[in-house]
Amino acid sequence: MSASLAGLVLSPALTGAVLLLAGRRADRAAGPVAVVVTGVTVALAALVAVTRPRLSAPFLGIVEGGDLRLVVDGLSAVLVVLVTGIALLVTAFAVADLPTDAARARFFGYLLLFVAAMLATVTAATLPALLLAWEVMGATSYALIGFRWEEPGKLAAGTTAFVTTRAGDLGLYVAAGAALAATGSLGLADLNTSGGGWADLAAAGVLLAALGKSAQLPFSAWLSAAMQGPSPVSALLHSATMVAAGGYLLIRMQPLLAATGWAATAAAWIGALTALVLGAVAVAQSDLKQLLAASTAAQVGFVVLAAGVGATAGGTAQLVAHAAVKAGLFVAAGAWLTALGTKQLADLRGAARRYPGMGAAVAVAGLALAGIPPLSLWATKDEVLAGVDGTALHVVGLAAAAVSAVYAGRILVVVLARPAGEEAVDREEPGTRQIPTTTTAVAGVLAVFAAGLGVLAVSAVADAWKVALDADGEPSPGLGDLLLSGVLALVVLGLTVTVARVRPATVHWIQRSPLASWAGLRHVLSPRPALALARVMAAVDDRLIDRVVTSLATGAGRVARQAARADDGALDGAVTGLAWATRRAADGSARVDAGVVDGGVRATARIIHRAGRAARRPQTGLLHQYYVQAVVGLGFLLVLLLVVR
Repeated sequence: MSASLAGLVLSPALTGAVLLLAGRRADRAAGPVAVVVTGVTVALAALVAVTRPRLSAPFLGIVEGGDLRLVVDGLSAVLVVLVTGIALLVTAFAVADLPTDAARARFFGYLLLFVAAMLATVTAATLPALLLAWEVMGATSYALIGFRWEEPGKLAAGTTAFVTTRAGDLGLYVAAGAALAATGSLGLADLNTSGGGWADLAAAGVLLAALGKSAQLPFSAWLSAAMQGPSPVSALLHSATMVAAGGYLLIRMQPLLAATGWAATAAAWIGALTALVLGAVAVAQSDLKQLLAASTAAQVGFVVLAAGVGATAGGTAQLVAHAAVKAGLFVAAGAWLTALGTKQLADLRGAARRYPGMGAAVAVAGLALAGIPPLSLWATKDEVLAGVDGTALHVVGLAAAAVSAVYAGRILVVVLARPAGEEAVDREEPGTRQIPTTTTAVAGVLAVFAAGLGVLAVSAVADAWKVALDADGEPSPGLGDLLLSGVLALVVLGLTVTVARVRPATVHWIQRSPLASWAGLRHVLSPRPALALARVMAAVDDRLIDRVVTSLATGAGRVARQAARADDGALDGAVTGLAWATRRAADGSARVDAGVVDGGVRATARIIHRAGRAARRPQTGLLHQYYVQAVVGLGFLLVLLLVVR
């Protein structure tokens, strides 16, 4: 079944690449093709969620865990179904929402590549696979946020998001280095076995990357800039994919966070504080998309909190429920922006009455966002808070949940209100147009899920959910906890509606507060300081480093020329003279060898040869001659003996 997993990732990736290569020629077919492909990925996601396949491709063969490995387990099974389901609905919305003259092939090409990267991210089992998917996701998100690059501010918004998230992404490379040094492996599961300081370094890297991707404190402000992107981009990137990726990573790496201790505590507090602070920022917004962006960071804060306290099932449920709720609200914001030409809350008064179908979907999603029973985020927040051990952290979590009812109430009180001085709403008001049926249907489907996931409050369903995620044994909220949070949400929502109607000056005062500018986070993490630093470093490089390098190169050239002259004039002469002398000695040696040694050898051989011939003459074979020779020899010896004596 590994082919189904390969098809899940490759079908959107390859289709997206083809659309990008085809360019404007494929604009007309791009939308339908994207819908078909995302529909196929939904079917494949359902298949792999049941069969749980594995897939591996060689990459870094010299390192254990260096392959591109994808694995579907309980957590990734939930995420692939979530991502593909939201992608299909958002793609259908984009087909209806994008202008007819837009570069649709480019948009849907990047969108499909982004979906493929997110699917690879949630199934990655090794760091190389995760890093590759993480990088593609970041690059395509930049292209999608800055899709209308020719309009002022759009490209800068994409740059802000890209630079901020990339700063956090460096943490993953730090974690990979720590894992390799500590365990010799790049497997994600092996990160948990890192010991000592390496585990701390790996946990810090993972935490940094996740906080940056999920727009948690102090990285939250990039999400504000990202709202410059098209509405379908906001509906996808900031509900179930990019912003959710950091929360998913922390849930996946929860054993590593727990092993270090401090990392789990840091994640829990950062998540809780983000939920509270960014919730307050959302309350102060006058722009609907900005409100939804700040509330996204706040709601994902509960996921990060869950990862810190070990509430894996609760964090995953929060991730899924938030995706359905927030995707529906972003679809509505985009639809109203296209139809009414505004995203300012003041100008959206009565929008739900003007478009009843969309208004009903927004009402359900807004009540779910507020944590009203029995809707989804009421149940999932309590699942998260059930794992919190500590009064202070629990109080902060409850306060953040109460604030969510405030910003959700701000949306509902505006869009459900009757326009001032009007008894009825004219749906054909000049300057407006109807919302496509497809868009309303998408918002309706998401609203159904936003309401239906409240079933997680039923203990039997919650227990089955934990078993599916291999998280059985995690604590669940009691009836008292559920009643407390539900009553708190109802009371706060009622107070919000009352204050908005009776004391509108209070709302205006909040909108003029520092919270409206994202509590100053835009200035703290603006890309301008980074760009200014880059310009300074470029000047240093041009005026100092380049000059030093050029001077060193010039000096090296001069030294090389002097060395060449020394080589030609001295070394080559010495080598040539030595070779000439050696040759002369060899010639003399050859003459001695030929004239003396060879001559002596030849003379000795001639003498021996002549002696041999002389010795052969007496050998006649005649017996009497041998007797004569013997007599002569004996006589010679006798004479010699007499002489010597």
